[in-house]
Amino acid sequence: MPQRMPYVGGNWKMNTDLAGATALAEAVAAGAANLLSACQVVVCPPLTYLQAVGKALEGSAILLGAQNFHHQPSGAFTGEVSCSMLKDLGVGVVLCGHSERRHVMGEGDVLINAKVLAALEAGLQIILCIGEKIEQREAGQTDAVNAGQLAYGLAGVKPEQLARVTIAYEPVWAIGTGKTATPIDAQNAHRAIRNEIRHSFGDAAADAIRIQYGGSVKPGNAGELFSQPDIDGGLIGGASLKAGDFLAIVRAAAETGNA
Repeated sequence: MPQRMPYVGGNWKMNTDLAGATALAEAVAAGAANLLSACQVVVCPPLTYLQAVGKALEGSAILLGAQNFHHQPSGAFTGEVSCSMLKDLGVGVVLCGHSERRHVMGEGDVLINAKVLAALEAGLQIILCIGEKIEQREAGQTDAVNAGQLAYGLAGVKPEQLARVTIAYEPVWAIGTGKTATPIDAQNAHRAIRNEIRHSFGDAAADAIRIQYGGSVKPGNAGELFSQPDIDGGLIGGASLKAGDFLAIVRAAAETGNA
């Protein structure tokens, strides 16, 4: 089996306040200290708390991630932030294509691709999120939807840049709903995604790229999900807001992942 270090991300979305974000980051950093040799971890707080959370993570190997950014380096884009601004705050990872950005904020494939290319050009790591809606799943279109979003998202990405890309498969119907794909269903989707990478970038790239699962991952189901051969950790929403739950998920990844 290829050696891939498991990777767990915490997407805090539009939650926490300054004190809560700082306390959560400190608790995660302390609790994960003995797990980071076996599992990579990133936390993505709200934009307003990036600097405070970054300070709370100082001395830890936990990465600081941003939930959103603009693809242009500067300009008249009121309310937006650039990759260079994020890097000034110590951000090393950005999310692209999350279903809430796609389906709530209206970001299309062309914009998502522009953001992927901009982040890679800036030297950042990316978690590219893909996944189908419930009606697409019921129509048997899961693999086709994932393949399309993957092809658009990675268009123009150079083979040498792919090492800084992680894919997160997040079935839209499972995000925040309490519903979770069965481990076998999730594995099948992950395997198909890896095969798409194999087709586009070759065997070595496909074997090396990490594919996270996201969609109501909890301490109780994390171990079974992460034990699947093509699932390399998770992108965690609600459970990342409780240090104990998140750390249990990180521990599950460290114990059952593909490292």
